[in-house]
Amino acid sequence: MRYRRVSACSLAVFFLIPLWALAALSDDAVREQIRERVEHIQSGEGLQIEGTSVASEIVLPAFYEQRGFAPVWTNQDSVAQLLNALRTIDQDGLDPADYHLAALEVLQRRLSASETPEPARQADFDLLLTDSLVRLGYHLLIGKVDPVELDNNWNMDRTLPGLDPVLQTASAIENGTVDDLIESLRPQDAIYPHLKRALARYRGLAAKGGWQPVPPGAALKPGMRDVRVKALRRRLVVTDDMQAGDPESDLFDATLEAGVKHFQRRHGLEADGVVGTGTLAALNVPVEARIDQIRANLERARWVLHDLPDEYVLVDIAGFNVRYFRDGNLVWETRAQVGKPYRRTPVFKSRITYLVMNPTWTVPPTILRQDILPKVRVDPGYLDKKNLRVIDRDGKVIDAAAVDWSKYPGAAFPYMLRQDPGPTNALGRIKFMFPNAHAVYLHDTPSRSLFERSERAFSSGCIRIENPDEFAALLLNDEVKWNQQNIVKAIDSLETMSVSLPRPVTVLLLYWTVGIDARGDPVFKQDIYQRDPAVVAALAQRFQFRKRPVIRE
Repeated sequence: MRYRRVSACSLAVFFLIPLWALAALSDDAVREQIRERVEHIQSGEGLQIEGTSVASEIVLPAFYEQRGFAPVWTNQDSVAQLLNALRTIDQDGLDPADYHLAALEVLQRRLSASETPEPARQADFDLLLTDSLVRLGYHLLIGKVDPVELDNNWNMDRTLPGLDPVLQTASAIENGTVDDLIESLRPQDAIYPHLKRALARYRGLAAKGGWQPVPPGAALKPGMRDVRVKALRRRLVVTDDMQAGDPESDLFDATLEAGVKHFQRRHGLEADGVVGTGTLAALNVPVEARIDQIRANLERARWVLHDLPDEYVLVDIAGFNVRYFRDGNLVWETRAQVGKPYRRTPVFKSRITYLVMNPTWTVPPTILRQDILPKVRVDPGYLDKKNLRVIDRDGKVIDAAAVDWSKYPGAAFPYMLRQDPGPTNALGRIKFMFPNAHAVYLHDTPSRSLFERSERAFSSGCIRIENPDEFAALLLNDEVKWNQQNIVKAIDSLETMSVSLPRPVTVLLLYWTVGIDARGDPVFKQDIYQRDPAVVAALAQRFQFRKRPVIRE
């Protein structure tokens, strides 16, 4: 009887405790559980929840310390928004498994099934949601793959400006605007949503079985009949390069020719309407490879498309073109020639500071050793043909006939070879200078016929551009002194002169293997330097923060 009296008394006291006090006791218990887990992270021992590791060892502890270790995910709309974002993050080419999705869904079910959830479980759920958001924000703002791990020339380092902006995410969680927060973390450039739509489209094609290859054989040309034409028709219809016609027709008619040309334009090929070796190879690339190609370029977008300057020059290496943007608008573009596969144009960022009209060309060491000296040894008249002079270290011209060319490459070459200004100069009539460790710049070229090729990897690393006088006029931006007519006059004078830009202009040398055309359709380019596979492989790795700092001190 005594046990019953105590129990009744305790029950009476329980009912006398206000509900707000009970909630406070529960919150205090959750807060204490969070504090213990945060201290565990800070001790360096790490934290495992539901078999998955909490990765954020800086942001997450600071986040909860700022809030006195109170739970943050109390707005159920925010929880639902984050979980839905994780379930659909594959639309960005990312992996939901990187963000604890399975563990979060398990914890959510357990919490929902309990009338009185355990504080420890509530703390686990809250912490894992926060770590998930930190991971997701890191990938959208910085990228999953560290480009420096793939290319040590990379100098477009992106870091976050301190902890304060990260810690302010608490307001979005409390206000139920997590969707808006996540969208703001994505690159805001228009190409990003276009790439996402392309990814969804090609995944849809994959779900339907993709496409069947066109059988090998001789080139297919307009006007001919061939049993393989049927397969070609079916292939082009799948990717909307042409409308469905008679699927059993073996005639290569005008409609099919237009479809082939459309396909060729979307794949960086010469649009001649003939299905030769290159076009056939592009037609038979599997849909899964195209999906990987899009994912690789979504990742590249996350590396570089945040906070672009108002004015910049974009060199699209794989696309063989150069574009000039002002206030976010394209004001000029031209075709370009880039480095051969064994002399790749590097990816980096700099600023164009001046240009040189009628430049001389001093042969770079690599070209001198690998290209020029072997030719001179075979043909002593080669230097005269190319208008190259031998210069000693004091800048004096040396008689080429006095040089014992047979000694090289056995001994170090003690001279420089320099080409005078003129229309046959390797740099053409004008070059655009920006500081970099690669001796790479944009310049004119006497090899102008090569611009007509669809694939233009011909240089030794520099970027040869078409219409350089137009580009110079835009950069100098002086309609009186340096309009295009006056620039042409200065070039025709053959006088070497340097002209500083009124202000430096950012130049980005980037590598994109998927672009977007005017209709919003994906344009697949040749991976001329075979860089896509490394990006795709790195995207498949487990989550980890990069070794270099992410947050600026």
